[in-house]
Amino acid sequence: MKILYVASGIPVPGTLGGSIHTLEVARELAQRGHTVDIVACSRSHAWDVASLARPVSSRFGDVRLHHIDIPKTLSLLATPVVMRLVRAVEPDIVMERYYNFAGAGMLAARRFGIPSILEVNALIIDPPAVPKRRLDDMLGGPMRRWATAQCRMANRIVTPLHTTVPPDIPRSHIVELPWGADVERFAVDRSSIDTAQTQPVVVFLGSFRAWHGALAIVHAGGALAEQGRACHFLFIGDGPQRAAAERLAARWRERFTFTGAVPHDDVPALLARASIAVAPFNTAAHPALRAAGFFWSPLKVFEYMAAALPVVTIDVPPLNQIVRHGVEGLLYPEGDTDALAAAIAYLLDHPDEARAMGARGRERVVAHFSWARHCEELERVMREIADGCRTC
Repeated sequence: MKILYVASGIPVPGTLGGSIHTLEVARELAQRGHTVDIVACSRSHAWDVASLARPVSSRFGDVRLHHIDIPKTLSLLATPVVMRLVRAVEPDIVMERYYNFAGAGMLAARRFGIPSILEVNALIIDPPAVPKRRLDDMLGGPMRRWATAQCRMANRIVTPLHTTVPPDIPRSHIVELPWGADVERFAVDRSSIDTAQTQPVVVFLGSFRAWHGALAIVHAGGALAEQGRACHFLFIGDGPQRAAAERLAARWRERFTFTGAVPHDDVPALLARASIAVAPFNTAAHPALRAAGFFWSPLKVFEYMAAALPVVTIDVPPLNQIVRHGVEGLLYPEGDTDALAAAIAYLLDHPDEARAMGARGRERVVAHFSWARHCEELERVMREIADGCRTC
């Protein structure tokens, strides 16, 4: 099949979660024999007026990239370009990452009668606590109407949790499908690592936003340092709370390393240095997660598991269904920093048990949460709606 994958405002390639997700899905679909064209941007906050007349197109491995460099909030301005790309590519399917100010892919698919999939990674209708929602309410709800219109244009909606989609959209149009990890790229031969000769490393991978819990890890790490435990904390990534995390960690400077943003291709080697992985999410800092439940399907948890690391994360669904307590890692009550420190301490004190959890985690992610598994199901959905449109 020929697939046009529209990811407006997402830098591809890039280090953001959306960047990694888009490229991994496209690569896996290409490996399954499909022809994949991606519409994205070359970097965040880009602005190149000429790309509105003609995107910058190039080959990137097995996929083709078409960069339209305009601010993400102006994504709909690219609709004429996307229309021209549809004429040129003649795709069998148009897939688009949902964004409130996007929708060019859905419009083009409807215009040319092409089956379409809307890929939803966030709550479509913002809760009242979000300033954008309050502004939308003041204006009479145009953003809500456009969000719902995008859902109605799509033949199917793919999302980790159906609560991301407004209740007036038929549930029969929604496919709940978790994201994944490249299980081959993250494979680590931990039997060859001499743990007796190395200090245990606890790793955090993320964008340093309030709901990722980086500060909680520093507090937990500091408590463990005060207890005299021999371990090191490795923080991979960048974001709004990185500076605050570094300031907080300064007291135990020798115990903490902050890499900043790194290319995604460098992440497997960094995870290979670790013994324990943490994902201390804080839904209290994210109104949408409080409103709709934990609808994320976090890439880092799957990548931790693919690297055979025991995972410490919060005890909320679906995280507690991905990482099972005492099986692939340890769960603790959300927001309880003492419990986070205690979970890390337990794994430090029981290294053989920790390694066994990591091995079971890799087995689980290979079986259920790989990009190959995701794209196998995505391919089934594509063929289903394509066959349905041919019989219409």
